[in-house]
Amino acid sequence: MIAIARLLGVTNSCLLQNKWVLGFVFFATTLFAANAQTLEYSGTITSSEDGSPLPGASVMVKGTSIGTSTDFDGNYTISAEKGAILVYSYVGFQNTEITAGDQTTLNVALKIDATALDDVVVIGYGTQRKSDLTGAVAVVDADEAKKTVTYDVAKMLQGQAPGVTVQSSGEPGGFVSINIRGLTSFTNNNPLFVVDGVIVDDPFDFAPGEIESMQVLKDASSAAIYGVRGANGVVIITTKKGKAGELRVRYKSLVGFESVPKKLSLTNRSQYQEVVRTAEQNAIDRGYSIAIATGNYPESADYINDVDTDWQDEFYETGIQQNHSLTLSGGAEAMTYSLNLDYFKDSGYFVTPQMYERLSTNLNLTGSKGKFKYGAKLAYTKSDKEIFNEYLAGTSSVADLLGAIPTMPVYDDNWLGGYGGSYQATQRAITLNVIGFNNLIENNTRRNRFLGNIWGEYEILKGLSYRLSVSGDQLSYFDKYFNPPSELGWYYINTPEEALLNLNSGYETQTLVNNLLTYKTTFKEKHNLDVLAGWIQQKNYRKNNFSNGTGFDYGEISHIEYADDFAASEFEETVTTSSLLSRVNYSYDDRYFLTANFRQDKSSLFAEQNNTGSYFSFSGAWKIHNDFTLPEWWNVFKVRGGYGQLGNNTVGSYAYSPTVNPFASYLFFNTSTGQTELANGTTVVTLLDPDIKWEDTETTNIAAEFEFFNNKLKLTTEYFQKKSTDLLAQVPLPYSTGSVPASITTNAAAVKNDGVEFILSYSDASSEDFSYNITANAATVNNEVLSIGADNTPIYGAASKTEVGRSVGELFGYQMEGIFQDANDVASSPFQQNASPGDVKFRDVNGDGQITDDDRVFLGRSIPKITYGFNFSSQYKNWDFSFFWQGAAGHSAFNASYRNLMIGQYTNHHTDIMNYWTPDNTNTNIPAPVIGDPNANSRDSDRFVEDASYIRLQNIQLGYTIPMKETAALSNARVYVSGQNVVTLSGYKGYDPDFKGAGIFSKGYDLGSFPNPRTFYLGVEVAF
Repeated sequence: MIAIARLLGVTNSCLLQNKWVLGFVFFATTLFAANAQTLEYSGTITSSEDGSPLPGASVMVKGTSIGTSTDFDGNYTISAEKGAILVYSYVGFQNTEITAGDQTTLNVALKIDATALDDVVVIGYGTQRKSDLTGAVAVVDADEAKKTVTYDVAKMLQGQAPGVTVQSSGEPGGFVSINIRGLTSFTNNNPLFVVDGVIVDDPFDFAPGEIESMQVLKDASSAAIYGVRGANGVVIITTKKGKAGELRVRYKSLVGFESVPKKLSLTNRSQYQEVVRTAEQNAIDRGYSIAIATGNYPESADYINDVDTDWQDEFYETGIQQNHSLTLSGGAEAMTYSLNLDYFKDSGYFVTPQMYERLSTNLNLTGSKGKFKYGAKLAYTKSDKEIFNEYLAGTSSVADLLGAIPTMPVYDDNWLGGYGGSYQATQRAITLNVIGFNNLIENNTRRNRFLGNIWGEYEILKGLSYRLSVSGDQLSYFDKYFNPPSELGWYYINTPEEALLNLNSGYETQTLVNNLLTYKTTFKEKHNLDVLAGWIQQKNYRKNNFSNGTGFDYGEISHIEYADDFAASEFEETVTTSSLLSRVNYSYDDRYFLTANFRQDKSSLFAEQNNTGSYFSFSGAWKIHNDFTLPEWWNVFKVRGGYGQLGNNTVGSYAYSPTVNPFASYLFFNTSTGQTELANGTTVVTLLDPDIKWEDTETTNIAAEFEFFNNKLKLTTEYFQKKSTDLLAQVPLPYSTGSVPASITTNAAAVKNDGVEFILSYSDASSEDFSYNITANAATVNNEVLSIGADNTPIYGAASKTEVGRSVGELFGYQMEGIFQDANDVASSPFQQNASPGDVKFRDVNGDGQITDDDRVFLGRSIPKITYGFNFSSQYKNWDFSFFWQGAAGHSAFNASYRNLMIGQYTNHHTDIMNYWTPDNTNTNIPAPVIGDPNANSRDSDRFVEDASYIRLQNIQLGYTIPMKETAALSNARVYVSGQNVVTLSGYKGYDPDFKGAGIFSKGYDLGSFPNPRTFYLGVEVAF
């Protein structure tokens, strides 16, 4: 009390002389203490999402410098006056304020701040605030994308980002095609994938469930930093890392039941036999001499009336998908860890053994000590895939299944192998028993893949850091194909001498060494500078060992040593790349932003004079809302734009260097002996272009971003243009050159893509109990071929033609005008070889009086004009509900499967054929079936071209989070049900308008790919 009196300026003598002063000071001190009582508050800070503690969380007394942070277990203790406001904060979470009162135990659960999490995005070799981006970077909502259950991360992107087009099939472990902003190459259009900073090929080897974020770099201003690998776009994937704290355990499990969503209407036994009898009779009536299939005639002793196989019912069944994932994470500031074990299996929805199974592990380590940061990634994947078989290259099991005749049984002990087949004398059909074919043949691939990455970063000076990253990606594989002796009908006989075993084993390794120097600084408070410089070294090595053997007895072990004859070969190659890169990011006062990228690549894929490519980009942005005062309801107005160049090096090794055939020989006349003698020699077989070089792509884009109503409503619009030149294309050569094939691959083509993209989203939390988010995206793409070789010779594909001035792979064929009704109609129409009443009348386009190849026209583009997606997600108390629609429009498909079912020959038919033309049924567009199809009614024409537009309910999900007591062993538990590929709205007659095409130039050709299955899932997620 005396000390307090002295603080008030009262001396000792005064205290002694004025005792009343002591009383006043004592009273004031007591009153102050009563009104400003200091208490000790303690508790635990956790995450409201999973209940895990938050080590290092901040607790501050508002308006003061008094504060503390939580320990390893999220515990804290702080002294504060009653009535003070305590502020609780943690990176990535919303701040919470609590007024200190009589209750001294204060446990706080912080909510995740979605805005903060989205604020920083991963870009090439670095990060950047989302609001500061100058390039076209699509930030994918990883949580929404992961609701699509798939083995391949590429499939998850379908409909989630504008400008990203994905095509796939329902084959377990099948290839997924992905294009970003159109087709930019005639060889390879798949984007580059970067997982945790490591460039990878074949991303399907990695489990999608542990993905934390995904960004798609769509233009040169964002992707130029990847040089020759970035022309087709870049997908950057970041997996989950550990957080400091105690051990946290998460387990996820789902089981799905899949089935074919649609079956085609095919003829049964009696309908099939009627069509065949009619086709044979029509051929005889036209004067053709044919042998009839007696098994289809009731009056014949060979008549088949005891077999009526519905091949779709026999082949398709309910399959099972399952995915189980276990994650352990935790650690301290010096080292955090996240270990994930994931198992995925898709048994397929068919009775054959084709399936896909994968076991993967992923370990992420991160830590820091002083100025040094470090980390590592170790991932391993083991997968097995049973592959569908093709009797001939280019055919499909789906087409063979649909064409299988109903008078052929599935099983028949009369044939070697025990499966049914057709008989030549009685059925005459070349029809394949797909069930037997795929059960008898062993065709599988086994993969083991290891990915490792170790990195360290040291802050040399304030703002200046050096980062070294060394990664290795090794894949080993073993492929086995064994076709044993078997009989699947009169045509499909594999004798013991023809029994074949192919073995292919090998491994591929990729090593990358990244040396990166980064400098970040702020000067004069408003100027921000971020500079990156790097040197990248990459080496790819591949080795294959091939062996094949022929000659196996039935039941003999499928080992190469038991083959009657066998041969072996091997292949080996090494490709090296050295790159220099740099990037400068500059911003002023959070208003003006500039970005410049440069990369130079040097690759052994090209000759020395062409092995170096240099690529650059420039982009900028202006936050207009920070320069001008906008209405209160208008929060953000930003414009950005960019220009840059990219490269594509998808070319084989030594494609510039011709090879020779050392076993060539020639007959010469020997004048000294007077005889013709065979002389050994060496010659070039295939001509190659020694000046082959990179493909180049230039991109230009401009965009505007808007946010309204307290940032609840967001809109982004963007225009882009991509022009690709020096594309590798096959240019025809004169046969006199002797080259086999008579063409040469050279930089001879150019193509352009342009379009507009939109993203519109609205999110709101109308109360503490209810929140929702709506996101819609759409993109248009206009593709145009600018040149093909020196003389612009068109490239023909399956029912398609690629021509200058049109899009790649446009459908091409004849136009149908109607059906010939009588002989006068045939005679008065342009000449068609072998035409008769009941045949298709094709249009004479050029008016020369006859139907020839010159009458073919373009029938529709195969590239969608527009793709789109629509996401809705909501949460009410412990319930969550979401759905996702996606689709495509403005494109056509050539339904080759339907064509094969409408030709009216000995294979099976679509029921549409039952309305075939007869003299008594003339009001139809279905021609009369004729064996041999002499008028070529089934030629490529608009008869089989269909609108392939569709909209699909890709995913719908309902979940419930179970409330947990603080004493419960589980910190979080959620159960859910979901459906995938639930509804498809389309007029397409095939299985699925979202099919896998037949290549770059035949993307719209549907020969028969497996339809994406309809699957319903039960899932559970728990955390400890």
